[in-house]
Amino acid sequence: MGGMEIIMIAIIDYGVGNLASVNKAFSFIGVDSVITSEPEQILAAEKVVLPGVGAFADAMDSLEKSNMTAVIRQVAGKGTPLLGICLGMQLLFDYSTEGGERVPGLGLLKGSVTQFPLDMGLKVPHMGWNSLGIKQRDGLFRGIRENSYVYFVHSYYLTAQERSEVAAACNYGITYDAAVARENIMGTQFHPEKSGEVGLNILRNFAAL
Repeated sequence: MGGMEIIMIAIIDYGVGNLASVNKAFSFIGVDSVITSEPEQILAAEKVVLPGVGAFADAMDSLEKSNMTAVIRQVAGKGTPLLGICLGMQLLFDYSTEGGERVPGLGLLKGSVTQFPLDMGLKVPHMGWNSLGIKQRDGLFRGIRENSYVYFVHSYYLTAQERSEVAAACNYGITYDAAVARENIMGTQFHPEKSGEVGLNILRNFAAL
């Protein structure tokens, strides 16, 4: 590697997302992370985070333009722990109907992303603190208490095809999938970096995988 430092956690920079707050949360818990758009750095990292805010189609465009789709597939394929946050989690799935048509995602996990029904008498986006029903007791959610509150900001929600891959659920008018995990591929719809001590513990669990 020619003396290249070992990167603990690479946070993928593709022009979409609040990367600094994720970076800051890791440094707060004493874990080294680097914001990077360098494929070599991302592929050499021990763990990788795919953040994201905004529109699904724009994010997929940005990933394509920065040649990150292939890099993310390689990361997933070689067994490196990969964590998608918010839109980053949604991008791991087959498609989103954002904008009224099916926009293909990375397809690393099976499932789809749809808009919250606007007729349920609740504000969309779903924004603020909400509680989790935890389905997977290990991995990201080791030691996290049932009904722990975490912070959400989203108008679209995930329905995972494989129910065994759902790590946590949340209710906002409907019950939807708030976190997923299959082997090395994980995602949270909520923002762990904005979810207080619970969120920091989830990031600690990811760093310790």
